[in-house]
This record gives sequence, structure tokens and C-alpha cells, in this order.
Amino acid sequence: MTAEEPAPLYFEDAQVGRCFTTGAHTLTAEEIRDFAAKFDPQPFHLDAEAARTSIFGELVASGWHTAALTMRLMLDAGPHFANGTIGLGAELTWRRPVRAGDTLHVRCEIIEAVESQSRRDRGRVVMRVDTINQHGEAVQLQVARVLVPRRAPAQT
Repeated sequence: MTAEEPAPLYFEDAQVGRCFTTGAHTLTAEEIRDFAAKFDPQPFHLDAEAARTSIFGELVASGWHTAALTMRLMLDAGPHFANGTIGLGAELTWRRPVRAGDTLHVRCEIIEAVESQSRRDRGRVVMRVDTINQHGEAVQLQVARVLVPRRAPAQT
């Protein structure tokens, strides 16, 4: 671990109410079109002219693009769970469209931490993950459940 890398978080570190805020990323029209071409090729994600006649009125990012960007921001800035972020499921809501030029960041709060009854080496952490634009508006809301390891008992 280098000076830039934060210490990994274990289940014991997952206090309810603990918050993390990521850095920001500004989406470009090119990023929106590139992601859509590979993963969600709908006209309002691919073509500004076609998007004008959609309910959005302009080019917008795929919700899955927003979700992927949210994951990347979290991996870059935390929480940095030991052994990686192992998802157990999530509830996801897209609140507002994301447009080229929007700058997004993520605010994550631990809302629940439950010890495993069957596996003493881990627990389940539930987080509220808000993806927020430059106007302070939530564009995506997520409640995510992740598997988090416990610290190994001290070696004797």
C-alpha cells in the first residue's frame, strides 16, 4: 500500500452513518455516444438530431452509463472495502436525465451493517448511493448491498 492508497475497510469499520464523497466527472457527448453504441444503442443516446424528437429533447446518457460511472467514481474515491466491492444486489432509480456537460459526483452513506450468522468472516453492508449533478440534483439513487470481510483474528 502506498501513501496515496487508503487503508482497506473491513466490516468492523462500517459504522452506520459513515459517509464518503467522491470526486467529480463531467460527461461529454462523445462519451455518451460511445457508451450507447456499445451497450444501449437507442436514438436519444446516439444521435443529437434524433434525440430532439424524443421526450428528452436532446442527447442524454443511458441510465446504465450513469450506473457504470457511479461505480467508477466509488472505486476511485471510496469506500475501499478489503478484497474489493462484492455486490449482493441493489435497488436503482434514475431520477433525472444526464446530459453532455453535466458534472456528477457520488455521496455514499452506510445505512446498515449486519454480521453474517453463517460465516463469521464477513458481513453485509447496505449503502445509500446518491449520484448528484452540478446543480445538487440527484440523478440516480441506489440502495446497494455489499459483502464485506471481517478482519482476520490476530495471529498468536
